[in-house]
Amino acid sequence: MTQWTSAVGAAQLARQLTSQQPRPAGPGTRKPPAYRALADGIRLLVLEGRVPVAARLPAERELALALSVSRTTVAAAYEALRTEGFLESRRGAGSWTAVPAGNPLPARGLEPLPPESLGSMIDLGCAALPAPEPWLTRSVQGALEELPPYAHTHGDYPAGLPALRQMLADRYTERGIPTMPEQIMVTTGAMGAIDAICHLFAGRGERIAVESPSYANILQLMREAGARLVPVAMAEGLTGWDVNRWRQVLRDAAPRLAYVVADFHNPTGALADEAQRRALVEAARSAGTVLVVDETMSELHLDPGIEMPRPVCAFDPAGSTVLTVGSASKAFWAGMRIGWVRAAPDVIRSLVAARAYADLGTPVLEQLAINWLLRTGGWNEAVEVRRAQARENRDALVAAVRRELPAWEFDVPGGGLTLWVRTGGLSGSRLAEVGERVGVRVPSGPRFGVDGAFEGYVRLPFTVGGPVAEEAAARLAAAARLVSTGASTGTEAPRTFVA
Repeated sequence: MTQWTSAVGAAQLARQLTSQQPRPAGPGTRKPPAYRALADGIRLLVLEGRVPVAARLPAERELALALSVSRTTVAAAYEALRTEGFLESRRGAGSWTAVPAGNPLPARGLEPLPPESLGSMIDLGCAALPAPEPWLTRSVQGALEELPPYAHTHGDYPAGLPALRQMLADRYTERGIPTMPEQIMVTTGAMGAIDAICHLFAGRGERIAVESPSYANILQLMREAGARLVPVAMAEGLTGWDVNRWRQVLRDAAPRLAYVVADFHNPTGALADEAQRRALVEAARSAGTVLVVDETMSELHLDPGIEMPRPVCAFDPAGSTVLTVGSASKAFWAGMRIGWVRAAPDVIRSLVAARAYADLGTPVLEQLAINWLLRTGGWNEAVEVRRAQARENRDALVAAVRRELPAWEFDVPGGGLTLWVRTGGLSGSRLAEVGERVGVRVPSGPRFGVDGAFEGYVRLPFTVGGPVAEEAAARLAAAARLVSTGASTGTEAPRTFVA
């Protein structure tokens, strides 16, 4: 019986491999043979989840042609991977990726570590902060007081609780975009919203234009939905989008959807200005592309004096071109899985109808908790606490990284939750691999790109501060030393650190 469940093409694998930076040779060491470098590159892709486990690899001849190497080199690399437990083969069925017995399966997205792992590992993989108290507890208590009338119903509200839809619509109206409750659907987090939009608008094989880099979990969601991702490079630094590039891609590729983060972009922290927003909406409308705007970071402006541009949907108030996605996860707490979509009423009706075959609706109690926060002013108070916490963490992490890793380069964003860091010529994939062994978990740049882009980057979120930020930077520096000397094949036990 065939053991593989998916396949990776020779051209795709070659792009991912050639984007990797070669392992540096330590003092007095020789360059590894070509087969060893190839085996190491494939192993890294598997460990990072960018090539899934149980994926059929190309035939030796096909990969050799794509990489312009000899078939003997590929055959030797495959044999080395089989010996190490990262490849299995059977005559007539080909070769497919695996992990050695006892190793955890690598994640393809950015999942948080389980709480029991946090004593020895500093988790910089997930850009989420602890809950702001006492507002979480108060909101749940308020929700419980308001629950009894809803408990006498069936509890399924596919479009969301009417009271919360009205509250969210009112908030858009207060921001200068007149909105009716019929333009709102409440979802299970922003991921649930974007998943629903992709299934409605972009069937398997459809093109979706995405920023490059972009949010890793959304990219993976779209890949698994069968989308063909079309990357559009961001402008330099924190200046937002390159609108000319967007116009060209929308005109030439004619994608069905485009996904963007205008407010403190994840991972770069860029903030698109008002002129860019207007121009992108006009370009999407001209191309017949539906523009999905993720504004989950929009309330996390951290520096005083930042004047936020109008929302992207201000340039398409009817919601026929712009579908806006919001969430409580970043501004409040990731454990509160409440998101929403703002769009034209007919789009909302289609999304709601399609939901009957997905999750039917979002938990009532959590919707009541968010509604309580918005109605009582607790939301604004909690977001202020969140901003102060993120600002303090950002400043501590920036200082620690600059001290421990002066060759690393980054721009400090005025909001959001992430630093996008150029690693001084080191491989982000190898830093991520070695970081796990020295006690710091960090996602590599290629997770945020398409087909192996951004190998020389890592993303660092503002999720730790004070002594923990200093320790995280020290562990990253230790990982960087191991990678830069080519000594990254050993194992270092992480130190236990309790904040």
